[in-house]
Amino acid sequence: MKRVRFRDSAGNVRGGRWTVEDGEPVVTAAAGPYGRIAFGDESYDPDEVDILPPCEPTKVVCIGRNYADHADEMAEELPDRPMLFLKAPNAIASHGNTLTLPSGKERIDHEAELGVVIGEQCKNVSESGAMDVVAGYTCVNDISNRDDQNREQNWVRGKAFDNACPIGPLVATPEHVPEDATIECRVNGETRQSSSRDHLIFSIPELIAEITEYMTLEPGDVIATGTPEGVGPLADGDTVEIEIEGVGTLEHSVKIP
Repeated sequence: MKRVRFRDSAGNVRGGRWTVEDGEPVVTAAAGPYGRIAFGDESYDPDEVDILPPCEPTKVVCIGRNYADHADEMAEELPDRPMLFLKAPNAIASHGNTLTLPSGKERIDHEAELGVVIGEQCKNVSESGAMDVVAGYTCVNDISNRDDQNREQNWVRGKAFDNACPIGPLVATPEHVPEDATIECRVNGETRQSSSRDHLIFSIPELIAEITEYMTLEPGDVIATGTPEGVGPLADGDTVEIEIEGVGTLEHSVKIP
């Protein structure tokens, strides 16, 4: 199943199912969204509604350097355990929006990532039981303000500013997303990042076990599993597409004052 949150023309927030005839939702910046969104007995064209973030996380737990090629391009060593940092709810942004990013920065980068959406409150989860707490997967752009990230240790300014974590457009249950699902980022139609889920250094069960040793995860929380090589700067007016096989495409544009 593929779930989407949206606001209808009357201003009501709804949760529905997004499908096309073959059961695969398609959302692209070039063609726009198509298919139908079903809510009860009602059906909507995606263009008729406002697509909202597909979940409402209390936190986003992000993983640093979880692809060897990204660690190499950043001239950093591979970690011996998952590198964890947080983004707060203020950073969440949705599909289809124009996101205002911090002004006066030399470099703000895109980072395409597979997001794991947690389905139930959990603590001290074993690797063997980790997938039992996963509601599904979504697309994440871990937008990064390198100017401030490189000046601090806790990365609050670099990673947790407003609009720093667009997610969506939906949550796809695990059976829809292959173990080797492709992950791509395009900026203005040009491919910047292209990799696959099977290149993760630390697997999703390993990440869930490690994170829940230290903190309780709540329903709707998101784990951003790390980005592959090809991260690069964004400019005012750019359009970004994050596409994950089996999920769809998260699309947004950016405004940099």
